[in-house]
This record gives sequence, structure tokens and C-alpha cells, in this order.
Amino acid sequence: MTISRKRLEELENMPESAIDTSDIPELDSSFWEKVKPGKPLTKQAISLRVDREVLEWFKSQGKGYQSLMNAVLRSYVEHHVKNSQ
Repeated sequence: MTISRKRLEELENMPESAIDTSDIPELDSSFWEKVKPGKPLTKQAISLRVDREVLEWFKSQGKGYQSLMNAVLRSYVEHHVKNSQ
């Protein structure tokens, strides 16, 4: 799912009182008794050469552009893994 910059701005500027949380159950003590912490995905710093235009486009997307690049690469890998089986 993608979301426009305009919609993101609307959501960021929305007061908390306008957010409907009625469908989110309250977390009681039984939740914390059953929860198991997961291991975070680790990332590895690398040096990567990409076309200037590609890098500029990702940077123009704003903060988190490196995570966006990672998400694009992950999507590519998942597609190819799925289709090779």
C-alpha cells in the first residue's frame, strides 16, 4: 500500500483526539505473560555504487530513504525467491 505525502501530512497533523482506537483491544497483564520478544532484523552497513539519478530520487523521498532502498531490494528478492520455487 502506498500513501501520498499529502495524506501523510494530514495524519501527522491530526490531533490524537480525532484518532479512532475503538477497535484496538486494551493490553492487560495476560498479554505481557504470553508475549515473547522477537529478534530484530539486523542490517549490515555496506558501500554500494548506484547511479546518481537513482540516489537523488531516493533522497528526494525524504527521511528514511535508505530504508526505502532496502525495502525495494527486499521486495525484489522476495519476488524472485517466490517465483523460483
